[in-house]
Amino acid sequence: MNPQDPLANLNPLRQPELISWWPLAPGWWLLLCIALLGLAALVYFLVRRHRGNAYRRRGLQQLQQLQQEYLVDRDSSAYLAKTNALLKSVALVAYPRRDVAARSGEEWLNFLNNPLSAAQQFQPGFVTGAYQRVCPQIDMEQIHRSAATWIKRHEVKR
Repeated sequence: MNPQDPLANLNPLRQPELISWWPLAPGWWLLLCIALLGLAALVYFLVRRHRGNAYRRRGLQQLQQLQQEYLVDRDSSAYLAKTNALLKSVALVAYPRRDVAARSGEEWLNFLNNPLSAAQQFQPGFVTGAYQRVCPQIDMEQIHRSAATWIKRHEVKR
């Protein structure tokens, strides 16, 4: 033995085995279950919202078709009447029947204009224009924009 180097006689150190990640600790299982439940709830919420807004998508498609018809035949009275009927049908889906069905004239116009900003509101002749022999001068592009905005942004009260 060499008195100068006493560590030379020692065996080399053994490294401990690496800690395995499997099986998971109970806390990780709990976290995984919570994450899966949260993901399932999120998917359920998104699917429900998507289905709940199907009437809005259909309404916007029908509004686009009405605008295409108007651009072809330029019949303002028919466009106003059909747009008004479309808005009434969309409102009947979103609101209780007793709140929508009996409204007409100024009351209906106020109901439509209530959620819209001043620049987006329907013009006063919108409701009565379809029932007049000569349609008043109304900006049909503004009517289309107002209807599209109302369909997209009205609040649902069921």
